Amino acid sequence: MSLTSYKQKRNFKKTAEPKAKIKLSKSNKLIFVVHEHHATHLHYDLRLEYNGVLKSWAIPKSPPLDNKTKRLAIQVEDHPYSYKDFEGTIAEGNYGAGQVKIWDKGTYIPEKFSDKEIIIDFKGKKLKGKYVLIKTNYGKNGWLFMRVEG
Repeated sequence: MSLTSYKQKRNFKKTAEPKAKIKLSKSNKLIFVVHEHHATHLHYDLRLEYNGVLKSWAIPKSPPLDNKTKRLAIQVEDHPYSYKDFEGTIAEGNYGAGQVKIWDKGTYIPEKFSDKEIIIDFKGKKLKGKYVLIKTNYGKNGWLFMRVEG
């Protein structure tokens, strides 16, 4: 896990985003957070705690809340664990400029975590139940995100 890309894209003198530090949670439970991000276009950022960082995917529309909806999810750079609490405005002229607020958060249980498929059981207020992220052929970072039960 590396935060090199995260660091390269940000000027921490001009953004209130957390600095890039790998940190392991003190809890036995893994956390997730979904940020509602009003940048160039409204999208949602799914972040899963994994080995001291938050693995992250940008979802162009809101995360699916039913078993019929499938969403494109583009994997983006890992974020620091401390990003789980971030809300605020990323100033104009900075990468990801716009308003960021927490849309949902909670814990998750990983049932499978591989380079091609991630199966997770969410325990959030909005995201509840079993979901899957499946690697697609849509560019090198394209995934499909859907709810499969719950």
